[in-house]
Amino acid sequence: MIVTLVIICEAGFWVLLAAGLALRYLAGRKRLGAAVLLMEPVLELVLLVATAVDLRNGAEPDWKHGLAALYIGYTVAYGHSTVTWLDGHAAHRFGGAPRPAKPPRYGAARARHEGRLWLRTVLAAAVAVALLQCAVWYVGGANDTGPLTAWQLSAAQLVGVHGAVALTYTLWPKKPPKGRDGGQGEAAGTAASARR
Repeated sequence: MIVTLVIICEAGFWVLLAAGLALRYLAGRKRLGAAVLLMEPVLELVLLVATAVDLRNGAEPDWKHGLAALYIGYTVAYGHSTVTWLDGHAAHRFGGAPRPAKPPRYGAARARHEGRLWLRTVLAAAVAVALLQCAVWYVGGANDTGPLTAWQLSAAQLVGVHGAVALTYTLWPKKPPKGRDGGQGEAAGTAASARR
């Protein structure tokens, strides 16, 4: 049931996003579109409650509960920026707004961008680890909580791997091709990153 609910929440995220953007830019109903977009967090709340009820009803803690916690952490950290990014593209395509700037590709600006993305991953992992710890306390010593603590370790490993990748952009910054001015792309990318 939990895996099915994770899939439903993911599909629901994209359905609500498409509906909200369509209402905003195709139907001209900006307030209604914004209201639909604000319903996105309800999906994570439903998944959280369903996971807690499943555990309370005596389900053995396993990988499905860990997946739910990781999914909720990911949507908390990356959900808003995904909506903002797609909203900017929809505003450009259907609302006449300027084209959103691309992320920086070179140098220190790219390193800062990657660092900000890594901080989002840290937030995602922190939320997941906290939810998993609450689940460990919730089920108590009566059940084997090993699968839940294993997911906590996986979340920490994810932070480490992403951190190592982000660090490479600082240690070995990518340089623009010779004869090409990377400054404009970096400035535009920095502006885009500031919005996320």
